[in-house]
Amino acid sequence: MTHTPSRVDAAPAVLGAAAALFVAAANLRPAIAAVSPLMDRIRADLDLPATAAALLTTVPTLAMGVCAPLAAVVGRRFGLHRGVLLGLAVIALATAARAAGPSTWVQLSCAAVVGAGIAIAQTLLPAVVKSRFAGRVGLVTGVYTAGLGLGGAVAAGVSAPLADALGSWPGALASWAVLAVAGMVLWSAARGPLSLDGAAAGSAPAARGLPWRSGTAWRVTALAAANSALYYCELAWVAPLLLEDAGRTPAAAGALLTVMISIQVAAMVAVPALLGEKRDPRIGLALTAALTAVGLAGLGLAPAAATWLWIALVGVGHGGLFTLVLALPAVIGRDSAEAGRFSAMAFFVGYGCAALAPVLVGMLRDATGDFRMAFALLGGLAATLLLPIALLHGRRDTAGRDGAPERQAG
Repeated sequence: MTHTPSRVDAAPAVLGAAAALFVAAANLRPAIAAVSPLMDRIRADLDLPATAAALLTTVPTLAMGVCAPLAAVVGRRFGLHRGVLLGLAVIALATAARAAGPSTWVQLSCAAVVGAGIAIAQTLLPAVVKSRFAGRVGLVTGVYTAGLGLGGAVAAGVSAPLADALGSWPGALASWAVLAVAGMVLWSAARGPLSLDGAAAGSAPAARGLPWRSGTAWRVTALAAANSALYYCELAWVAPLLLEDAGRTPAAAGALLTVMISIQVAAMVAVPALLGEKRDPRIGLALTAALTAVGLAGLGLAPAAATWLWIALVGVGHGGLFTLVLALPAVIGRDSAEAGRFSAMAFFVGYGCAALAPVLVGMLRDATGDFRMAFALLGGLAATLLLPIALLHGRRDTAGRDGAPERQAG
């Protein structure tokens, strides 16, 4: 008699797949986040001005955007499971290569290759969620987004002590390859129905490129671009703002940034769980965008007053917003192939904005003498997200599974 898998039988496989998603996502930020606390040592050893040193974080971010369309090719050629595994392998190899030593050329080259690996893995993950967890898209996206946030937070906090222990900042950067190898092992052990279906691998022209003529894709892209820009501006400039404009000590500013990131990581899981899977996604997107806007504007206009309130609002608001935006391709895509194309387009455009936004904030700070105007404008940017959120109208945009053909712009 054929055995039919029960829910109990399936539970370990589901938990294993969710754990694999979490660990895979935890590898998507350490290569970038680990550089910031080591920047002074890197600049001294490589004799770099601040602008050139900033390329160590700008280059991988740009590579993440430029290489995002490559993920669609990798997915069609190898399938989702092996595609993500390939992305993790690229991250592991390029990260390990940073141990080659304090060479500007080596470090920038490794940073670019790491960005390409991140682009492949991160772009395919929403399609994995759509294929493997179609009924729990928001919650599972929260799980892997929390992995993403936690990986960056741990790397930022541990890299400097690790460099002290090893006596080498290249060694500290390279040590994060261990996490990537662990991700590969766990991902390999979680094989399941994770390959692209015929629609993604077939010969339909729509499956071969980015959905440039799709109004829905552009709305998702606008949200992703602003979301990424805000995230990298927060990582780069919240602590300096608290130090310069709120009168906090370096230790207190760093602690507040850690608190904000920790709240964001918790919100990445809690907000989708509280909202539920059946609710119109516009509700959560609008609420979290509004909280983010108020928090950032508060940091800009009154950084020394109610600082903890602004930090909490940005933590809850942007943590929840981050997950909800990353979940959008899987929520509104008709299948894993469409979710992957939406993600590729969103990351292709979004990470270009993410790379430039912190630079623009720095230029505005130099021009005005403080961060107040810059953060007030970031709050305004978060508020403008309400427009593309409102334009996610109709069942195709909020459900995306009714099979109706998508209206395409001109």
